[in-house]
Amino acid sequence: MPEGPTIVLMKEDLQKFVGEKVIEVSGNEIPEDYKIKGEILRDIKIFGKQTYLIFDTIIFKIHLMMFGSYSLYKRKDIDTLKLGLTFKHDGMYFYTCVVKVIDESYLTKIDWETDIMSDQWNPGKAEKTLKATPKMMICDALMNQEIFSGVGNIIKNEALFRVGIHPENLIGNLPPKKLKEIIAEARNYSFDFKKWKKANVLKKHFQIYHQKRCLICGEEIIKKDTGKSKRTSFFCKKDQKLY
Repeated sequence: MPEGPTIVLMKEDLQKFVGEKVIEVSGNEIPEDYKIKGEILRDIKIFGKQTYLIFDTIIFKIHLMMFGSYSLYKRKDIDTLKLGLTFKHDGMYFYTCVVKVIDESYLTKIDWETDIMSDQWNPGKAEKTLKATPKMMICDALMNQEIFSGVGNIIKNEALFRVGIHPENLIGNLPPKKLKEIIAEARNYSFDFKKWKKANVLKKHFQIYHQKRCLICGEEIIKKDTGKSKRTSFFCKKDQKLY
Protein backbone atom coordinates (compact mmCIF):
# COMPACT_ATOMS: atom_id res chain seq x y z
CA MET A 1 0.00 0.00 0.00
CA PRO A 2 1.45 3.43 -0.93
CA GLU A 3 2.41 5.32 2.22
CA GLY A 4 2.21 9.03 2.94
CA PRO A 5 5.54 9.99 1.29
CA THR A 6 4.48 8.33 -1.97
CA ILE A 7 1.23 10.32 -1.95
CA VAL A 8 3.22 13.54 -1.40
CA LEU A 9 5.33 12.68 -4.46
CA MET A 10 2.17 11.95 -6.44
CA LYS A 11 0.77 15.35 -5.53
CA GLU A 12 3.98 16.98 -6.75
CA ASP A 13 3.54 15.17 -10.10
CA LEU A 14 -0.12 16.23 -10.41
CA GLN A 15 0.28 19.80 -9.21
CA LYS A 16 0.99 21.08 -12.72
CA PHE A 17 -2.65 20.43 -13.66
CA VAL A 18 -4.09 22.82 -11.06
CA GLY A 19 -5.81 25.65 -12.92
CA GLU A 20 -6.20 23.53 -16.06
CA LYS A 21 -9.47 22.57 -17.75
CA VAL A 22 -10.54 18.94 -18.18
CA ILE A 23 -11.02 18.13 -21.86
CA GLU A 24 -11.72 14.41 -21.57
CA VAL A 25 -13.00 12.09 -18.84
CA SER A 26 -12.68 8.31 -18.63
CA GLY A 27 -12.83 5.48 -16.13
CA ASN A 28 -15.53 3.39 -14.50
CA GLU A 29 -15.86 5.46 -11.31
CA ILE A 30 -17.33 8.57 -12.94
CA PRO A 31 -20.82 9.41 -11.58
CA GLU A 32 -23.25 9.64 -14.49
CA ASP A 33 -24.98 12.72 -13.09
CA TYR A 34 -21.80 14.83 -12.94
CA LYS A 35 -20.44 16.77 -15.91
CA ILE A 36 -16.69 16.87 -15.30
CA LYS A 37 -15.65 17.79 -18.82
CA GLY A 38 -14.92 21.50 -18.97
CA GLU A 39 -14.37 21.78 -15.21
CA ILE A 40 -11.19 23.44 -13.91
CA LEU A 41 -9.08 21.67 -11.30
CA ARG A 42 -8.95 24.24 -8.49
CA ASP A 43 -6.75 22.47 -5.94
CA ILE A 44 -5.21 19.19 -4.82
CA LYS A 45 -5.11 18.32 -1.14
CA ILE A 46 -3.64 15.25 0.48
CA PHE A 47 -4.17 13.74 3.90
CA GLY A 48 -2.12 10.71 4.84
CA LYS A 49 -2.80 8.13 2.16
CA GLN A 50 -5.74 10.00 0.59
CA THR A 51 -5.86 12.50 -2.25
CA TYR A 52 -8.57 15.07 -2.95
CA LEU A 53 -9.09 16.58 -6.41
CA ILE A 54 -11.12 19.73 -5.94
CA PHE A 55 -13.30 21.17 -8.72
CA ASP A 56 -16.05 23.78 -8.56
CA THR A 57 -18.89 21.27 -8.58
CA ILE A 58 -17.27 18.03 -7.45
CA ILE A 59 -14.51 16.73 -5.18
CA PHE A 60 -12.93 13.34 -5.82
CA LYS A 61 -11.44 11.41 -2.93
CA ILE A 62 -8.86 8.87 -4.13
CA HIS A 63 -7.30 6.08 -2.08
CA LEU A 64 -4.78 3.85 -3.87
CA MET A 65 -5.43 1.04 -1.35
CA MET A 66 -3.04 -1.94 -1.55
CA PHE A 67 -2.34 -2.17 -5.27
CA GLY A 68 -3.43 1.16 -6.72
CA SER A 69 -1.28 3.27 -9.01
CA TYR A 70 -1.37 6.40 -11.14
CA SER A 71 0.26 7.72 -14.28
CA LEU A 72 0.49 10.90 -16.30
CA TYR A 73 -0.53 9.07 -19.45
CA LYS A 74 -3.21 6.49 -20.21
CA ARG A 75 -1.67 3.05 -20.00
CA LYS A 76 -2.86 0.65 -22.68
CA ASP A 77 -1.88 -2.51 -20.78
CA ILE A 78 -4.19 -1.94 -17.82
CA ASP A 79 -7.98 -2.21 -18.02
CA THR A 80 -8.72 -1.20 -14.43
CA LEU A 81 -8.82 2.55 -15.04
CA LYS A 82 -10.98 4.00 -12.28
CA LEU A 83 -10.60 7.69 -13.08
CA GLY A 84 -8.91 9.42 -15.99
CA LEU A 85 -8.78 13.19 -16.45
CA THR A 86 -7.16 14.49 -19.60
CA PHE A 87 -6.01 18.10 -19.81
CA LYS A 88 -4.47 20.09 -22.67
CA HIS A 89 -1.10 18.49 -22.08
CA ASP A 90 -1.14 14.95 -20.63
CA GLY A 91 -3.45 13.98 -17.77
CA MET A 92 -3.87 12.01 -14.55
CA TYR A 93 -5.00 8.41 -14.55
CA PHE A 94 -5.76 6.27 -11.51
CA TYR A 95 -5.85 2.47 -11.54
CA THR A 96 -7.04 -0.26 -9.16
CA CYS A 97 -8.02 2.23 -6.50
CA VAL A 98 -11.10 3.55 -4.71
CA VAL A 99 -12.63 6.77 -6.03
CA LYS A 100 -15.46 8.49 -4.18
CA VAL A 101 -17.27 11.79 -4.55
CA ILE A 102 -17.39 13.77 -1.31
CA ASP A 103 -19.04 16.93 -0.07
CA GLU A 104 -16.98 20.03 0.63
CA SER A 105 -17.90 19.80 4.30
CA TYR A 106 -15.94 16.53 4.48
CA LEU A 107 -12.67 18.44 4.18
CA THR A 108 -13.54 20.68 7.13
CA LYS A 109 -13.76 17.63 9.40
CA ILE A 110 -10.25 16.37 8.68
CA ASP A 111 -7.76 16.68 11.53
CA TRP A 112 -4.78 17.89 9.52
CA GLU A 113 -2.62 17.87 12.66
CA THR A 114 -2.47 14.05 12.49
CA ASP A 115 -0.86 13.98 9.03
CA ILE A 116 2.71 12.86 9.63
CA MET A 117 4.10 14.89 6.70
CA SER A 118 1.94 17.98 7.03
CA ASP A 119 3.27 21.35 8.16
CA GLN A 120 0.40 21.21 10.64
CA TRP A 121 1.61 17.92 12.18
CA ASN A 122 1.25 18.10 15.95
CA PRO A 123 3.55 15.67 17.83
CA GLY A 124 2.14 16.81 21.16
CA LYS A 125 -1.34 15.71 20.12
CA ALA A 126 0.01 12.33 19.02
CA GLU A 127 1.77 11.89 22.36
CA LYS A 128 -1.38 12.77 24.30
CA THR A 129 -3.45 10.30 22.26
CA LEU A 130 -0.90 7.54 22.76
CA LYS A 131 -0.73 8.06 26.52
CA ALA A 132 -4.51 7.69 26.65
CA THR A 133 -4.21 4.17 25.18
CA PRO A 134 -1.59 2.47 27.41
CA LYS A 135 -2.71 -1.07 26.52
CA MET A 136 -2.23 -0.58 22.79
CA MET A 137 0.86 -2.07 21.15
CA ILE A 138 3.13 0.48 19.54
CA CYS A 139 2.97 -1.46 16.25
CA ASP A 140 -0.81 -0.92 16.15
CA ALA A 141 -0.51 2.71 17.22
CA LEU A 142 1.88 3.62 14.43
CA MET A 143 -0.45 2.09 11.85
CA ASN A 144 -3.50 3.88 13.28
CA GLN A 145 -4.39 6.49 10.65
CA GLU A 146 -6.24 8.60 13.23
CA ILE A 147 -2.96 9.10 15.10
CA PHE A 148 -0.26 8.80 12.42
CA SER A 149 -2.00 9.50 9.13
CA GLY A 150 0.27 8.41 6.30
CA VAL A 151 2.37 5.90 8.22
CA GLY A 152 2.47 2.43 6.66
CA ASN A 153 4.27 -0.80 7.35
CA ILE A 154 7.63 0.32 5.99
CA ILE A 155 7.72 3.47 8.11
CA LYS A 156 6.50 1.53 11.16
CA ASN A 157 9.24 -1.07 10.96
CA GLU A 158 12.09 1.25 10.04
CA ALA A 159 11.22 3.90 12.64
CA LEU A 160 11.01 1.32 15.43
CA PHE A 161 14.37 -0.15 14.44
CA ARG A 162 15.97 3.29 14.43
CA VAL A 163 14.94 3.90 18.03
CA GLY A 164 15.57 0.34 19.20
CA ILE A 165 12.00 -0.45 20.20
CA HIS A 166 10.31 -3.86 19.90
CA PRO A 167 6.98 -3.60 17.97
CA GLU A 168 5.04 -5.51 20.64
CA ASN A 169 5.72 -2.99 23.39
CA LEU A 170 2.60 -1.72 25.14
CA ILE A 171 2.52 2.07 25.03
CA GLY A 172 2.09 2.25 28.79
CA ASN A 173 5.35 0.33 29.32
CA LEU A 174 7.47 2.66 27.23
CA PRO A 175 9.62 5.29 28.96
CA PRO A 176 8.34 8.82 28.13
CA LYS A 177 11.63 9.65 26.40
CA LYS A 178 11.31 6.63 24.11
CA LEU A 179 7.72 7.49 23.27
CA LYS A 180 8.83 10.95 22.15
CA GLU A 181 11.64 9.40 20.09
CA ILE A 182 9.20 7.11 18.30
CA ILE A 183 6.90 10.00 17.43
CA ALA A 184 9.81 12.08 16.14
CA GLU A 185 11.32 9.22 14.16
CA ALA A 186 8.04 8.35 12.45
CA ARG A 187 8.12 11.82 10.90
CA ASN A 188 11.89 11.88 10.29
CA TYR A 189 11.83 8.57 8.48
CA SER A 190 8.83 9.67 6.40
CA PHE A 191 10.88 12.49 4.91
CA ASP A 192 13.86 10.18 4.32
CA PHE A 193 11.42 7.79 2.63
CA LYS A 194 10.26 10.57 0.33
CA LYS A 195 13.82 11.58 -0.56
CA TRP A 196 14.90 8.00 -1.31
CA LYS A 197 11.68 7.14 -3.15
CA LYS A 198 12.12 10.17 -5.40
CA ALA A 199 15.68 9.06 -6.16
CA ASN A 200 14.44 5.48 -6.75
CA VAL A 201 16.77 4.08 -4.06
CA LEU A 202 14.30 3.42 -1.22
CA LYS A 203 14.87 -0.35 -1.01
CA LYS A 204 18.62 0.14 -0.82
CA HIS A 205 18.13 1.99 2.47
CA PHE A 206 15.95 -0.61 4.21
CA GLN A 207 17.64 -1.54 7.48
CA ILE A 208 15.06 -3.96 8.89
CA TYR A 209 12.12 -4.23 6.48
CA HIS A 210 12.37 -7.56 4.60
CA GLN A 211 15.98 -7.95 5.68
CA LYS A 212 17.58 -11.22 6.82
CA ARG A 213 20.23 -10.11 9.32
CA CYS A 214 20.40 -7.26 11.80
CA LEU A 215 22.79 -4.55 10.64
CA ILE A 216 23.86 -3.94 14.24
CA CYS A 217 24.48 -7.39 15.70
CA GLY A 218 24.22 -9.73 12.73
CA GLU A 219 21.50 -11.86 14.34
CA GLU A 220 18.62 -13.23 12.26
CA ILE A 221 15.72 -10.78 11.94
CA ILE A 222 12.37 -12.00 13.23
CA LYS A 223 9.38 -11.79 10.89
CA LYS A 224 6.05 -11.93 12.71
CA ASP A 225 2.45 -10.73 12.41
CA THR A 226 2.02 -8.48 15.42
CA GLY A 227 -0.70 -6.58 17.26
CA LYS A 228 -4.44 -6.65 16.73
CA SER A 229 -3.99 -5.64 13.12
CA LYS A 230 -1.74 -8.67 12.46
CA ARG A 231 0.45 -6.66 10.12
CA THR A 232 3.92 -8.05 9.49
CA SER A 233 6.70 -6.74 11.69
CA PHE A 234 10.43 -7.21 11.21
CA PHE A 235 12.58 -6.80 14.30
CA CYS A 236 15.75 -7.81 16.11
CA LYS A 237 15.19 -9.33 19.57
CA LYS A 238 18.62 -8.20 20.69
CA ASP A 239 18.63 -4.59 19.51
CA GLN A 240 14.95 -3.69 19.87
CA LYS A 241 13.99 -3.67 23.55
CA LEU A 242 10.78 -5.11 24.88
CA TYR A 243 9.88 -3.35 28.14
